[in-house]
Amino acid sequence: MNYHMELDDKDLKLLALLEQDSRQTNAELAEKVGMSTSACWRRIRAFEEEGIIERYGAVLNHAKMGQGFHAVIHVQLVRHDPEGVRNFNRSVVLCPEVQECFATTGQADYHIRVRCRDIAAYNTFLEEVLFRLPAVSSAQTNVILRELKR
Repeated sequence: MNYHMELDDKDLKLLALLEQDSRQTNAELAEKVGMSTSACWRRIRAFEEEGIIERYGAVLNHAKMGQGFHAVIHVQLVRHDPEGVRNFNRSVVLCPEVQECFATTGQADYHIRVRCRDIAAYNTFLEEVLFRLPAVSSAQTNVILRELKR
């Protein structure tokens, strides 16, 4: 049975504030949402327990970390046998250059977002990781020029 927690306007505002900056104090959040600190804390705990909040993290400036190359790769598989797909999935998940990977509908089977030091490091990723996977038929790269929203 799929149970979905009912969210009201305050819940949605609280979640948006947390998504924007999860380091805000409980008192700051409670004031912005218009609820008591104890009620705010209980709501956040309920979101965590229900899995609405999966985890907390930091948004990094990858350019300042020396990872100036950013791209989305559209990958088509040559075959969809279970072992080939498992091997592809495992390899992508373990690869540090891969930031996100989505199995999708449409022309591409997967969309992968990668970050690397530069174009040479990206080429190494393609040659030593992606193109060595037997299930990969083709990959088309779209270089990200700038981020508008993330």
